[in-house]
Amino acid sequence: MTEYGIHASHEQIPPGDLLQAVIAAERAGFDAAMCSDHFSPWSARQGQSGFAWSWLGAALQATNLSFGVVNAPGQRYHPAMIAQAIGTLGSMYPGRFWAALGSGEFSNEHITGDAWPRKEVRDARLRECVDVIRDLLAGEEVSRDGLITVDRARVWTRPETPPPLIGAAVSVETARRSAEWADGLVTVNAPEERLREMISAYRDAGGRGPICLQVHLSWAPSEAEAEEIAHDQWRSNIFTPPVCWDMATAEEFDVVSAGVTVDQVRQVVNISADLERHVEWLRGYAKLGFERIYLHHVGQDLGPFVEAFGAKVLPRLR
Repeated sequence: MTEYGIHASHEQIPPGDLLQAVIAAERAGFDAAMCSDHFSPWSARQGQSGFAWSWLGAALQATNLSFGVVNAPGQRYHPAMIAQAIGTLGSMYPGRFWAALGSGEFSNEHITGDAWPRKEVRDARLRECVDVIRDLLAGEEVSRDGLITVDRARVWTRPETPPPLIGAAVSVETARRSAEWADGLVTVNAPEERLREMISAYRDAGGRGPICLQVHLSWAPSEAEAEEIAHDQWRSNIFTPPVCWDMATAEEFDVVSAGVTVDQVRQVVNISADLERHVEWLRGYAKLGFERIYLHHVGQDLGPFVEAFGAKVLPRLR
């Protein structure tokens, strides 16, 4: 049976409010949760960027939900530090934590002052980071001299079973590459044919584990309000790679998205005041083979969304 979780967007909501939202989501019947891990939002209107790893400890303690985080090791984060963070959360909350690993976005990584590598270099760097993290979580002492330098690192606090490392992919090519190393795949909503291609690319290349989907949506009691929420909060997030990978600041995203229309936002956000329409969308994703679906209401007030979907959407899906 498909699990339905909530996505916690640190770029949009203060961490204290976000914690209360996931507590409410568990009470409303959501099965799980995942969160972003950004240093910068995509828009000044979003206006937040809490530190995901601090928040995860609180969220795991405050609920019984499983939690995942989407992380980019290699520039802003040294992979040994990510292995230590994963090991600590996995030790404290066994079986409830996973990490999705990707090659990153310049808007978060430029803060180090280091050059932003070409995509093929970032992909190779990610692969090295995955190997470092896996070896450290297995209890090995690790040294590396490659795109990543590691000197005699060892993670001392580890769970008996290492948490899953999930591949984060927004392209068919990345989904296929993730099959080499990942314990599952997570992507974002897209047209049905594109999602079929992503799933096939991962499975046909030998990919194992759950296939997960983060669904961007906007719901409100009226269609106009749902549209207004999506346009205000998510119009800077409609851009496909390489644009979304390579811009540096929230202000740059706001400049390039100034002329984006609601119809363009609808291409990446499921916008509707009709809860039955959301049920139909979500059933469609489950039929494609997604085993975990994380709902991301793109508004900054999650209370009405959690209440409405907990009462009227999740029961219809089950």
